[in-house]
Amino acid sequence: MTPKTIVTCFPLDDSHVERIRKTSKSDFEVVVSGQDKIADDIFKADIFCGHAKVPVDWKSVVDQGRLVWIQSSAAGLDHCLTPAVIDSSIVVSGCSGLFAPQVAEQMMSLLMGLVRRSPVFFKAQQIKEYVRRPTDDIFGKTIGIVGMGGNGHRIARVLRPMVGKIIGTDQFPNACSKIVAEKTVEKVFPADELESFLPLCDVVIVTLPLSEANEKLISDDQFALIKAGTYLINVGRGSVVDTDALVRALARGHLGGAGIDVVDPEPLPTDSPLWELDNVIISPHVGAQSPLRIPTTIDLFCENLNRFRSGQSLLNLVDKKLGYPRPENRIDF
Repeated sequence: MTPKTIVTCFPLDDSHVERIRKTSKSDFEVVVSGQDKIADDIFKADIFCGHAKVPVDWKSVVDQGRLVWIQSSAAGLDHCLTPAVIDSSIVVSGCSGLFAPQVAEQMMSLLMGLVRRSPVFFKAQQIKEYVRRPTDDIFGKTIGIVGMGGNGHRIARVLRPMVGKIIGTDQFPNACSKIVAEKTVEKVFPADELESFLPLCDVVIVTLPLSEANEKLISDDQFALIKAGTYLINVGRGSVVDTDALVRALARGHLGGAGIDVVDPEPLPTDSPLWELDNVIISPHVGAQSPLRIPTTIDLFCENLNRFRSGQSLLNLVDKKLGYPRPENRIDF
């Protein structure tokens, strides 16, 4: 009889592997794979934990009938949520919200850099120019968070003491009742009411995951609704914001600035106008980076492995049709 196997595909050391083995209580073998082998090793997996960044024949994996659970080591699930997986019985869980503290810190670095004009002063520093220039602030401003999931909740709590008010949008606005009741967020609009929401914002922070419904959600029509001078921050997924439309909004001076940790395409082409603008800050998709990323992911996987073995519901269980966890299943900070 072929032993049941956990296949991993993200950087692990021996202590991480040993912890997985102990958690599995010898019910599973553990195979440590890599991007160069995962397309083949995935067929050995009863459970897969990781993020395949290379093409995987998920249709054949489904047809094989062996894989029963995918624990993504990333919040984004487009690497595995193919039509075949969506239509299969394979259970999928992810890392949505697991690194909300880090994403909130990255958002703060982008936002504060924009309002305090860090790009301008950094360039001045390079030529040893000590000249005061105008700055802005976030005190008193209305912050709009597009996507009140785990990252949106954390961002709201971080910003609350510093700003005028916070509003949000979400696919599940009723699931945000606690953060509204505690007066961290004034109001959460339904996701389909962007037209009412956007004109109210001085800062728009996008935290949405990638899904078919969110593709280029913020484009020319939405930028036209945003007030002149508004700042846009994207720490969700790059393709939620139409990059060409963003460039046009910046070129005509409509936006106060943009902070982008994610962009479409990635990496941003070297000839993109975004590189040259003093009111744009670009970081290379590092929002969830942390020295604790791997051990935190192992913590989640081992907790879910215990739950899986005992038949309990998984943390961050993904609704495969939505492409992300429903509020009752996600991790919140």
